Amino acid sequence: MSERLLEILLVEDNPGDARLTSEALSQGVTPNHLSVVTDGVKAMQYLRREGQYSAAPRPDLILLDLNLPCKDGREVLAEIKSDASLHCIPVVVLTASQAPEDIFETYDLSANCFVNKSADLERFLQAVRMTEDFWSQTARLPERR
Repeated sequence: MSERLLEILLVEDNPGDARLTSEALSQGVTPNHLSVVTDGVKAMQYLRREGQYSAAPRPDLILLDLNLPCKDGREVLAEIKSDASLHCIPVVVLTASQAPEDIFETYDLSANCFVNKSADLERFLQAVRMTEDFWSQTARLPERR
């Protein structure tokens, strides 16, 4: 994976969390390009390359918040995993929720990983860096189509 730019889509409505995630990813070992959308409807438009996202790159990895405006993260996850052209893109649920039912439901919807956003700044940054490191250095991602 290290020989190519890692395309990451962050679906996050909180500007502070988006900024922190971007900062953490910029400090990673793998070159990456981060695209950010702020709600579930825009996420699906981005992934389907509709409207203003017609030239959007296909992400290698999606970081998905659960509590989003317009379309909930669970709905987005279900749509991604039921779409034959998108289902193989790894989706990491990156959320403040620690509710056991959220963890179960997202895995039931075929999330690839569930990561908590810590309220502690350094732990938050570390969780994002470790997630990026795993998906770019350890896991083997499918080639882009």
